[in-house]
Amino acid sequence: MAHDEDPRLGHGMRVRREVLGDAHVDRAIERTTPFTAPFQEFITSAAWGDIWSRPGLDRRTRSCITLAILTTLRAEAEIPMHVRAALRNGVTAAEISEILLHTSIYAGVPAGNAAFAAAQEVIDAETDLADRL
Repeated sequence: MAHDEDPRLGHGMRVRREVLGDAHVDRAIERTTPFTAPFQEFITSAAWGDIWSRPGLDRRTRSCITLAILTTLRAEAEIPMHVRAALRNGVTAAEISEILLHTSIYAGVPAGNAAFAAAQEVIDAETDLADRL
């Protein structure tokens, strides 16, 4: 990804790293192939450079909305990454529980159940890590 050539891409990469963490972004970049490179550039510049960078909502609020939407969409593979991001953005484990509970009423209990399971794994891992520091 040519960050120097596209300021949106460079800005998006900075925001993506701040929200998701360097380790996650580095893994995504390492897995990028010529086939997936256009998608990586698209999400970096559009999602992170444009949407997550807008001034209308803070990152904490964006994380709450994202968790609710991912739960509704049954996007369980994306939930752990965004639980970590929410924790990085100041959302507490108790608040994540409330977000998922609230979303379960509107998105359905199976969606909420899957989201709780994915979130619990991340919260347990993050808590274990914090306890070891």
